[in-house]
Amino acid sequence: MTMSGSGSGGGGVLPRRAAVIVFLAFAFAYFLSALVRAVTATLAPTLAQEFSLHARDLGLLAGGYFLGFSATQLPLGTWLDRHGPKKVALGFLGVAVVGSLVFSAATGFSGLLAGRVLCGAGVSACLMAPLTGYRRWLEPVAQMRANSWMLMTGSLGMVASTLPVQWTLPLVGWRPLFWGLAVLIALSMVVIALWVPGWGSAGQPKADSSAAEAVPQGYGVVWRHPYFQRLAPLGFFCYGGMVAMQTLWAGPWMQRVAGYTALESATGLFWINVSMLCTFWTWGMVNPWLLRKGFGADRLMAMGLPLCSAVLLGIILAGPQAGGGAWALFCVACTFVSLSQPAVAMAFPQALAGRALSAYNLVIFVGVFVVQWGIGLAVDAFAAAGLATVPAFQAAMVVYLACNAGAYAWFLLRGQRHNVLTTPTP
Repeated sequence: MTMSGSGSGGGGVLPRRAAVIVFLAFAFAYFLSALVRAVTATLAPTLAQEFSLHARDLGLLAGGYFLGFSATQLPLGTWLDRHGPKKVALGFLGVAVVGSLVFSAATGFSGLLAGRVLCGAGVSACLMAPLTGYRRWLEPVAQMRANSWMLMTGSLGMVASTLPVQWTLPLVGWRPLFWGLAVLIALSMVVIALWVPGWGSAGQPKADSSAAEAVPQGYGVVWRHPYFQRLAPLGFFCYGGMVAMQTLWAGPWMQRVAGYTALESATGLFWINVSMLCTFWTWGMVNPWLLRKGFGADRLMAMGLPLCSAVLLGIILAGPQAGGGAWALFCVACTFVSLSQPAVAMAFPQALAGRALSAYNLVIFVGVFVVQWGIGLAVDAFAAAGLATVPAFQAAMVVYLACNAGAYAWFLLRGQRHNVLTTPTP
């Protein structure tokens, strides 16, 4: 992948070898962050038994991660623009190490929750930091490839959190598992400290200081940007919904609608994550060719996102006949929306990239929370109205499908004539 040359993304780009090393350093940390994010789903039965947790406790425990994660996004963006990915990532990962140790030493629910909140806050820079750096260090085509392959390593982490963790638990237990995670996160800090260049360090060109000084402070310029406003509903409903299905609602659908056993459902989730891993790897391979053929992010999302709505409609109509394979196809079809992240970064000047990415990431994760909770509320509401379990799930998914359709319509209506990937902001 081409990572050197003048580039149109502004600033200076890294030589190919240095770029690969930087990518691997950040990818290792992001793999661990995804594993930490998803591992509580596998540990839920063990934790529920050991600490006598109710379903609401498990829900709050899972949400604690996203609470810590979301709370840091806005200050994170400002710090990334000011201090650069290396310093910010190292500071945040130190919090993740503490969070893992707190979780492993917990003697009650409050300790578990505190550990999860700290873990969520600590790994919240693991994707935004490299994407901010890629905006300055890589050419536009390489930014698209690196984004897809970062998401691939995240999918690999989620795969590792399922059956591999389940196989490991009887051998070592869950507390030593988190000791090991703390050690691995600390190791990732060492790798980043050694391999990732600092902002404007020796041999690395700085962004144009006069341009940086001209950029307004705060997030107002981000929220008001027409392209950000155009993509925000897609990030909220389509991207956030994809994560909500992948990390929560695909499982209950398989068990309560399709009649899967717990093991069959876990296996289905495993293959959903494997499918996502393979899809993001493929995106990274084909993006340069697609861009050369004139297929930028906007065009690909406009063409591809109706596919995920069509698949969701098929799942709704199929009902009990739609199992793990159908949900894997839905999540794979939704990956078109992942192209929006590097597109957002390239729509802004380098000095605003961190804030733009963090603001968009906040939109996505608020969407995850709202869709996860909203579907649960809708299922309960339709059940209270007299629908059986299967029709209640189908009706809730119809509501979600309507939200997706509305976000896609907004994206088309607010469309611009140019493609931000072929004319990135310098």
